Parts: sequence; structure tokens; C-alpha cells
Amino acid sequence: MDSFDTPVYSRNVIEFVTVANEFCKYLENCEEVSLTDFVETTHRILPLLYLKATLLPSIEESYEEFNEKFVTEELYSVIQNNLLKKFGNYNNYDEIYDPLRQENDEPAQLSLAETFSDIYQDVKDFLMQYRTGTDEIMQNSVWECRQSFEQYWGQKTVNALRVLHHLKYTIVDLEPTENENINPTEEIDYNKIDTRNWFISRMQEDFRDEE
Repeated sequence: MDSFDTPVYSRNVIEFVTVANEFCKYLENCEEVSLTDFVETTHRILPLLYLKATLLPSIEESYEEFNEKFVTEELYSVIQNNLLKKFGNYNNYDEIYDPLRQENDEPAQLSLAETFSDIYQDVKDFLMQYRTGTDEIMQNSVWECRQSFEQYWGQKTVNALRVLHHLKYTIVDLEPTENENINPTEEIDYNKIDTRNWFISRMQEDFRDEE
């Protein structure tokens, strides 16, 4: 049987590889990107990464030894520190669901930079293993990535997306002035929003002029 007929070369795996590669490249080169652009881009990539991960085939583990890990502590720290600088006061958030948390326990406070870095670590390791071109290692990488997604980084993706949704649709200005005190969960003060140039506002003014 031709090796390209194996599941590791299936359409679902190739599509996951493509999205995973874009996600990792973006995090590796996001230092100069504004927070607004980062939120806009990752808000689109993360759901796609999650979806493609759910479509990874169920493959039996074929390699007795664990696959090599490529994301070093130094690389992890670089990614995390860049993200910490980018998120600033928006970094910390409360975890909504934790199956290990007791009913009366306070929700744990998590780090958005750490959440993204953890996702990056698992996805990047998968990509590097998959790129070896060795069928056994590639097969094991798909198996390992699927397991890790189900048990670990899939939930982290959902957590991050919840925060990104809040930042994108609730926070008016993600690029505050220097030393501005920010509360990432504060409600919008609609009285402070300038609506004079809104289309409906101009229509209302025209209607009053006609009267």
C-alpha cells in the first residue's frame, strides 16, 4: 500500500496542519502586532483550530517511545513573555469551568498569556513531529495531538476564545493611553460614546431640520 494512503496524509490531517502552522507562526511573530490586531486575528484562528482538531482521525499509537519534544523552556518563555506584554492588564481572567473544583471553591484566576503558550506548545510539538516525514512518528504525533486536545488544550482554546470574545465585542478601546488604569471586565459607559457620526444619528438630525 502506498504510504500516502495512510490516515496521516488524509485531508483532515493536512487541513489541521495548515491551520496549526498559521497559528504558531502568528504567535512567533506577534511582538510588533497591536493588541487590537492580535485579538481580531486569533478570534478567527482559534475556532478554526478547534474545529480542525475535532476532525483529526482516530489513529492507534504505533510508536513505543514518546515523540521528541521540540518546544524548549526558553522558547516557551519567549512566547509567554511577548504575550504578557501584549495583554497587559487584560491578561488575567477567571476560569468558569473546572471539573476538579469543588462547588463552593472560588474560581481560579488564569493567565491568557499562559493559556496561549500552552496551546502553542502542544500544537508546535505536533507540527515538528509531523514534519519528520517518518510514518511511525507522524502517526504517533496525530494520536498524541488528538489525545492532548481532548484532555488538555481543547478546553484552553475554549477558555481563550471566551476572553477574546469579551475583548472584541465589549471593550471600546484595546489600546489605552500609557499608565491608564484598566479593568478588563468593566461595563461600557454608553453615555461617553460619541454617536454624532453614526448613520442613524445623522438621519435623526436631518429629520429634525425638516420639521
